[in-house]
Amino acid sequence: MNGQIAWGELFFSASGRAARAPSWLATLVLLAVAAVYEALVGPTLHWLTGWFVYPALVYCGACVLSKRLHDRGRSGWWAALILVSVVAVWPHPNGFLDFVFFLVLVWAAIELGAMPGEQGTNRYGPNPLRVGLAA
Repeated sequence: MNGQIAWGELFFSASGRAARAPSWLATLVLLAVAAVYEALVGPTLHWLTGWFVYPALVYCGACVLSKRLHDRGRSGWWAALILVSVVAVWPHPNGFLDFVFFLVLVWAAIELGAMPGEQGTNRYGPNPLRVGLAA
């Protein structure tokens, strides 16, 4: 492996680590799919298909977030707080509690999107940016 992560592994496996760039791209893909789904599907069809679409998006989001949290040395269970915050403020925040959830999302964006992963190997695996250099 040359240090790059496979898309299937990124979206469907919560184990291991993922660097910032693939995580950002995967997050943008998931948000775009959710936004396009919301825009294209009518209320009746939304009620029927949402039972299949949203659990799949949440599962994929949990996998992406878990890998990125692992890269930062955090437990993947923190993804639950982040996903609850996304659901609470989607499509727009409304009220004080949503403001708190919004602050959680700001923390997540800084922690997972701006800060680099742990150097070297941690308890979740080798550094995804250094895998190709280990050979």
